[in-house]
Amino acid sequence: MDPLVLIAEEKIREAMARGEFDNLPGAGKPLALEDDSMVPEDLRVSYKILKNAGCLPPELELRKEIVTLKSLLSAIEEEGEKRRKLKELDGKLLRLNLMRKRPLQLEDFPEYRDRVIEKLTG
Repeated sequence: MDPLVLIAEEKIREAMARGEFDNLPGAGKPLALEDDSMVPEDLRVSYKILKNAGCLPPELELRKEIVTLKSLLSAIEEEGEKRRKLKELDGKLLRLNLMRKRPLQLEDFPEYRDRVIEKLTG
């Protein structure tokens, strides 16, 4: 199992043992879940952590742009404009595929990396 997951699980167990989750606001109420259906399942936790830290990896920004372009394409009737948008979509898809070939590097987000390390070790 991923060492980060093990550390997180241990911290959660310790907090539960201390009663830090008792009497939280909203206890017993349904959670307001975000729609992360466009994010691959194996990236959802990373996406949520980065989003909460105010950072979105370029891959996810690009993915959002692709979804928007696909929606826009279905509404465009003029052939020239449709061709331009298709070319733009092809370029974005190519960039996304190239980005997927390299793993996410926390070095791309140094301030975020430092805060995660501090939180997990402190």
